[in-house]
Amino acid sequence: MSERSSIFPPETFRSRLDRVADLVESRGLDGALITPGPDLEYLLDSRIATHERFAGLVVTPGRRVMVVPAVDAADMRSSVAGAIGVDVVGWSDGEDPYALVPAGDVAVSASTTADHLTVLMDRGLRPVNATTVLRDVFMRKEEAEIGELRRAAHAIDEVHRQVPAILRAGVTENEVAAELEALILAEHRSVDFIIVGSGPHGADPHHDHSDRVIREGDVVVVDIGGTLDTGYHSDCTRTYVVGEPDDRQREMYAVLQAAQQRGLDVARPGVTAQEVDRAVRQVIDEAGYGEYVIHRTGHGIGLSGHEEPFIIEGNDLVLEESMAFSVEPGLYVPGSWGARIEDIIVLTADGHEQLNVTTHDLVHVPTEGGAATGTGR
Repeated sequence: MSERSSIFPPETFRSRLDRVADLVESRGLDGALITPGPDLEYLLDSRIATHERFAGLVVTPGRRVMVVPAVDAADMRSSVAGAIGVDVVGWSDGEDPYALVPAGDVAVSASTTADHLTVLMDRGLRPVNATTVLRDVFMRKEEAEIGELRRAAHAIDEVHRQVPAILRAGVTENEVAAELEALILAEHRSVDFIIVGSGPHGADPHHDHSDRVIREGDVVVVDIGGTLDTGYHSDCTRTYVVGEPDDRQREMYAVLQAAQQRGLDVARPGVTAQEVDRAVRQVIDEAGYGEYVIHRTGHGIGLSGHEEPFIIEGNDLVLEESMAFSVEPGLYVPGSWGARIEDIIVLTADGHEQLNVTTHDLVHVPTEGGAATGTGR
């Protein structure tokens, strides 16, 4: 069981559980079941891992029960759960832990695995996606959470500042990724992902890294993120070019930069998530490059790397102060190259705070000596 000293006082977690209980009651549900994962970490500051044994926080309007294997019960009672009066119930191998979960309409967290969920459904539980319930609790970040997201953004910005020194013609994507891993771990607990997409690999938004040798003239997408010791995530993408881009690349990148800036300009409380997405896409569509857009504009971030709110067409969620999410449009020319710009922002009362602050320019990495430079608006 992996616990740590929290950045929040116990009262914070009590308040969060109260809000979940209120949501359960207001939506006419019989309860909520939160199994180990980011939601449980948010509600009880717990990273418990029970492997195949069942564990879950059961929240009803009148009760909070943490069901855990007996081998983990003592640790759980000495954690935040015990401090705020959650009833910790341990079960021994051979006993039935599922009897402690209510039947009926229950909001179930996305981390609940099928081996447990199918048993509960056979006993009368009718699952409701807890994400649609809990998002009303975790989407609006508390000030301490925003502070951690600032810290995460600063840490990953420092890594991007060092990319021009390690990105050059003649090295492989894997070699660049190995250096990035060491830089990320200097200020993060763990590495979430490293994307080094050079040349045609840049046209694959979720390319990892490979033994491809980076060549002069390659545009390179570098998307990196990690997890802080407090569990909060960083995520930032910048695009580089080894040498000089061609005229079409310059033109398309300028459009991408304008589109990302338009998304930042629109992002504020009172607009919907899809309005931010539409604003970005409008700039790209009007420039004639709409066919090269293949993903949404952004995603929320916190104790999960990807969470609500999702900045996508069809999401009519009205954005509110203290919501945190990415603005990250990309253009992808199949088999040729790609580019993406990504910042994490937090909405303020009348606009937003941009957490990532490194240049949005297409950074030119010199092929032989000299300093890196940027081009763009």
